[in-house]
Amino acid sequence: MSHTPSGYQPKNPVAAWVNRRLPVFSLLEEHVNTFPTPKNLNYWYTFGGILTFMLLVQIITGITLVMHYTPHTSLAFAAVEHIMRDVNSGWLLRYGHAVGASMFFVAVYVHIFRGMYYGSYKEPRELLWVIGVIIFLVMMATAFMGYVLPWGQMSFWGATVITNLFSAIPVVGEHIVVWLWGGYSVDNPTLNRFFSLHYLLPFLLAGLVGLHIWALHVVGNNNPLGIDTKTPQDTLPFHPYYTVKDAFALVMFCIFFAGWLFYHPNYLGHPDNYIEANPLSTPAHIVPEWYFLPFYAILRAVPDKLLGVLAMFGSIALLVALPWLDKSKVRSASFRPIYRKFFWVLVVDSVLLGYLGSKTPDNSFFADLGLTTVGHGETVFFTNTVVSQLATLYYFAHFLVVLPVLSRIEATEPLPPSISEAVLSSCGSCKG
Repeated sequence: MSHTPSGYQPKNPVAAWVNRRLPVFSLLEEHVNTFPTPKNLNYWYTFGGILTFMLLVQIITGITLVMHYTPHTSLAFAAVEHIMRDVNSGWLLRYGHAVGASMFFVAVYVHIFRGMYYGSYKEPRELLWVIGVIIFLVMMATAFMGYVLPWGQMSFWGATVITNLFSAIPVVGEHIVVWLWGGYSVDNPTLNRFFSLHYLLPFLLAGLVGLHIWALHVVGNNNPLGIDTKTPQDTLPFHPYYTVKDAFALVMFCIFFAGWLFYHPNYLGHPDNYIEANPLSTPAHIVPEWYFLPFYAILRAVPDKLLGVLAMFGSIALLVALPWLDKSKVRSASFRPIYRKFFWVLVVDSVLLGYLGSKTPDNSFFADLGLTTVGHGETVFFTNTVVSQLATLYYFAHFLVVLPVLSRIEATEPLPPSISEAVLSSCGSCKG
């Protein structure tokens, strides 16, 4: 005999017939309709749904673009121009996919920092957090490979520089680079490899997102107070309360997305990528897409190539280790006054690294900001490289020094007894 864990049976006879054989409606009822969700979630918690929507946008626009794209070094650039000029609404598809990638990363960075602020990585959500970091890594790999496909100048030279980093790995580094290239330089085999992987990885992402949601539904949502739900009064059904709230946030995000898409579609890109790739002409300043810039700044901040690569990947590995680096029993920064200040320092530091990643390393930091000019023969002490080194040092110190120390010495504020009491006490006249 088959059975449904929730005991739910649809009233529609066709749905009931399907549900007895494949309990999909019971699953939706249990994990969407009636899923108990903390009643105090704010709008920062809507970015998970926004990210799922953006993944769908990327997959749909990507599949459509593939119908008109040719992965060959002599045809790829022309194929992209053909999409832009000759395909019906091709410009919208191409810009929607390119700007959509940026919006995807805007949402994921907000999602990550929200998790860090409210302690969503703490027990029992460590595995949920680790899966999220893996999703972030796969996103970065997918975006990097996609950036190569237009086969513009920045695409070609970005691929050359980034893939060359693997040559710093002792013994096997050169073999990895040759394998990535499919030869001894970035050429047609490289483009074909990247095209295949760029097409495949979004479906892997979709699977990881499903695993992420599954892990979330096992342990339940964290909340801004960082305390567990204790009574049924602490929760609300996900539908209609949070479906409506998420839908409103999604509409607002789509307006933001549309503003970039229709008014500034090229602002976040690089003009050199509208020049066809030329292996004989190196751009004056090679930079990746904006969402890679903080990690690019960390890479350049370390003079040694191998150590730079280790620092770049180590900066992401720290996110994986975060649940075990921060041992404070209090989750939310709302009740951790010292941690709260250091958190905002980390946010500023990350933005600064992103800015520095876009600048020429040897330039004066203050001159680039327009705060001073460097006269002839003047010694520049604060170059962008020096400031990058200081910002990188703080980034690693935040995770390896600040968090462990604060876990031991910080005096936290008292937690409310329950979510319901905290919500009612902040509502004033809502009591009773």
